[in-house]
Amino acid sequence: MLKIGVLGAGHLGKIHLKLLQLSTQYELVGFYDEDLENGKKIAEEFGYKQFNTIESLIDAVDVIDIVTPTLSHCECAAVAIKSGKHVFIEKPISNTVAEAEEIMALAKEYGVKGQVGHVERFNPAFIATKEMIENPMFIEAHRLAEFNPRGTDVPVVLDLMIHDIDVILSVVNSKVKSISGSGVSVISDTPDIANARIEFENGCVANLTSSRISLKNMRKTRFFQKDAYISVDFLEKACEVVKMKDAPENPGDFDMILQNAEGVKKQIYFANPTVAPNNAILDELETFAAAINGNTTPIVTLEQGTDALRVAYQIIDCFKS
Repeated sequence: MLKIGVLGAGHLGKIHLKLLQLSTQYELVGFYDEDLENGKKIAEEFGYKQFNTIESLIDAVDVIDIVTPTLSHCECAAVAIKSGKHVFIEKPISNTVAEAEEIMALAKEYGVKGQVGHVERFNPAFIATKEMIENPMFIEAHRLAEFNPRGTDVPVVLDLMIHDIDVILSVVNSKVKSISGSGVSVISDTPDIANARIEFENGCVANLTSSRISLKNMRKTRFFQKDAYISVDFLEKACEVVKMKDAPENPGDFDMILQNAEGVKKQIYFANPTVAPNNAILDELETFAAAINGNTTPIVTLEQGTDALRVAYQIIDCFKS
């Protein structure tokens, strides 16, 4: 089993600690939190081993799970990688694109693997439908959240929208052509609601809306492609797939048939992919272990995490113009 240590014992860090203790792929060695008093309380309450320095934790493990504030991701990753340790880094990969590129360069230089915690890639509703998403030409994503002070130190694009950016980049097999966006600060110093339009070289257009001042929570993305409509509800972990095919010569009484102006008839039918329950955070951590043990490519690479961050900052730059 791979020995793993967690850097950061905040809200998400505690979730990672709990799940890693249950993992069959890792041996949880312990954690480090810069607030040593907070760390002491967590160690006493849950029984995890607390380390008093980052270096001592890194020396004791094979893998470092970085769940610290984004500002410190690059510094923590650099120390771990230079010690020859594999790194799992919560999203976003870092505070700046330059830092992300530094992390990528270090991982290549020291021959270690890295994965970024874009957890929606492991959402069971997305897993159930991703093989059906083929060459989408229009995508609409809404990620709305009720207000929570946690996370408001960064723009909503880095807090929420980056999830959808990563998902969209993972299914559109084309380079980004142009980006436009607008954002509004309502109660924070940075934008609380934002809309972005991403155009790809193959003609696909993605329209993304994110808000952290909504009256209700919503995390839904719709994919439109030739002869199919696919809806993924990341919040409810549900999906809907509507497809079209050439209508039979003699349709049944209950077949749904559409006829266009040219007289072409199509039959509408519904696919019902099975959504298998899972724990997405545990899955992303354990697939990283599989990539290390099998020497394969992680599902969310450092490069992909950097691409999502680069697009996010291109959207944020639109707010300034």
